[in-house]
Amino acid sequence: MRTLCSSTLIGEFFVIGFAALVAMKDPDLSTSTVWLVSGIAMFLCVALCGVVTRPAGITLGWALQIALIASGVFVPTMYFLGAAFAGLWWASVHYGRKIDEAKARFAAQAAQSGASGADAA
Repeated sequence: MRTLCSSTLIGEFFVIGFAALVAMKDPDLSTSTVWLVSGIAMFLCVALCGVVTRPAGITLGWALQIALIASGVFVPTMYFLGAAFAGLWWASVHYGRKIDEAKARFAAQAAQSGASGADAA
C-alpha cells in the first residue's frame, strides 16, 4: 500500500505546484498567499508518504484529497484533477491493502512450507 499511496501523493505534489503557477495569474490572489498555501499542501504530500501505513495517514490523505478538490474554487481545472486524484487515492488504498494481504498470506504459506520441509529432513 505504501508504494501505491506514495506514488499518488508525489503526483499530487507536482499537480499542486503547477496549479500554484496557474493561481498566480489570478489578480485577486497574492503571490505569497498562493505559495504559502501551495507550499503547505506540497509539504503535506511528501510528509504523508512517510505515514501512509498508519490509519491516521490514510485519513489525512483523504483530507488532502478534499482540499485538492476544493481548490477548484481558485483554479477550476482542479475540480477535475482533484476528483481524478481522489479516485487514484481510493484505488491506491483499496488495492494496496489487497496487495499487502496477499503478500502476508504468501509469506505465511512460505514460512509454513519451509518449516514443514525442515521437519521432514
